[in-house]
Amino acid sequence: MDYQQILENIYQEIKPYTSVGQQADYIPALAKINPDQFGMCIHTIQGETFKYGEATTNFSIQSISKVFSLAMCLSLEGDSLWKRVGKEPSGTAFNSLVQLEAEKGIPRNPFINAGAIVMTDILLNHLKHPEEEYLRFVRAVSGNSQTNYNKEVAMSERENGYLNASIANLLKYHRNIDNDIERVLRFYFLQCSIEMSCYDLSQAFLPFANHKQTFSFEGITLTASQVKRINAIMQTCGFYDEAGEFSYLVGLPGKSGVGGGIAAVYPQRYSVAVWSPRLNRKGNSVMGIKALELLTTQTQESIF
Repeated sequence: MDYQQILENIYQEIKPYTSVGQQADYIPALAKINPDQFGMCIHTIQGETFKYGEATTNFSIQSISKVFSLAMCLSLEGDSLWKRVGKEPSGTAFNSLVQLEAEKGIPRNPFINAGAIVMTDILLNHLKHPEEEYLRFVRAVSGNSQTNYNKEVAMSERENGYLNASIANLLKYHRNIDNDIERVLRFYFLQCSIEMSCYDLSQAFLPFANHKQTFSFEGITLTASQVKRINAIMQTCGFYDEAGEFSYLVGLPGKSGVGGGIAAVYPQRYSVAVWSPRLNRKGNSVMGIKALELLTTQTQESIF
């Protein structure tokens, strides 16, 4: 499969979408980003790498970080994790208070904001130095020791994070948060602020594509069964309330972020990351989704 040629073909086909959508300007630090950028990278489990465009430019991964949080929490808690967070698609906005209230403070899945805030609380319960240990894990899984938080972005999100603060308070009311709310929120926003390139993000998702290889990074270990289950949750819950549409169009497990990034895996074949800051109304990258749809269409490779 000539993936390099396919990446070049994809970009030519998605050019008409270059001005469609808008970056996440409700986060002031992200509103400053040049929206007219596009990068894409594929890593195969055979060790090949293919990239196009701004594939080595760092961007804020935002909610893609929730996959790393889930990996850590599942390693630390095992199946007891699912007592505090569910595994079902939300069907509502990723920051919905209504659903959380109706379901008595148990978030529908780990990838909506409420679920990620609960996972942040779990990490605080387990880790002596949460910020440092979380970053070490992400650096190890991506293979890049320079990966870091963007504290300006984290601060920008905290200063404007009124709805997430409401979610955290509601979780606390329902006794699904153990730690101080402000402590939880600051760590949560810091996770979202991590900056990576498509190259690094694709590399970081490669262990999820190859569940037959041992998953062990910085003391975080997962069984093959746990890796497959994380992929299942990415398939059903990884794209806010557009997960069904993404599954229909692309057919790969993945996770998006409002920084414009998407990471996905084709199990036992490759991992892929794409970045373009302009988002659709559901908060997913317009060009990113189209690029991945064309990738699985042109290669005739998907999990279905």
